[in-house]
Amino acid sequence: MKTLIETERLLLREITLDDKEGMFKMYSDPAVQKYTGEPLVESIEEMERAIKSRINNYAKYGYGRWAAFLKKEMQFIGWAGLAYLPEFDEIDLGYRFLPKYWGMGFATEASHAVLRYGFDVLKLKKIIAIAMKENKASIRVMEKVGMEFDKFAPYDPGGEDVVWYWCDQKLIAKNKVH
Repeated sequence: MKTLIETERLLLREITLDDKEGMFKMYSDPAVQKYTGEPLVESIEEMERAIKSRINNYAKYGYGRWAAFLKKEMQFIGWAGLAYLPEFDEIDLGYRFLPKYWGMGFATEASHAVLRYGFDVLKLKKIIAIAMKENKASIRVMEKVGMEFDKFAPYDPGGEDVVWYWCDQKLIAKNKVH
């Protein structure tokens, strides 16, 4: 599988079934899942089904969430990438990393690169990001990469408000984020 995005410290490529153990470790960790609104993944088989769904998205949309690896060690540390949200007709920037790699700037580094890829390669017009209001670290990443606050609104009908951010290429340039 070829690398799609390379940063100073990371390689990002499509997620495959070879990543199931790392993905399962991440998705079964309560600390990782705390601010996602998703339940814990309880089996490797459940993780395999989720990965197969992601693989379908690559073919359907031409992008998706990409596995992130430390470049030197080729160690799986999480994922970062884009997802089409049909319920909103928006493209979402997302990232999730194993706790061992939190606070090291990987989410910011990967997000910068994903936004560049989205605008420069995929020619997207707008990218959003959504986080729970309590997820201060994720909100900080959105701000560091040049996104701006859009609104407080629920993700699911009747749900609690979450924080919505957005950006386009002009906004990123205006905020001098590269």
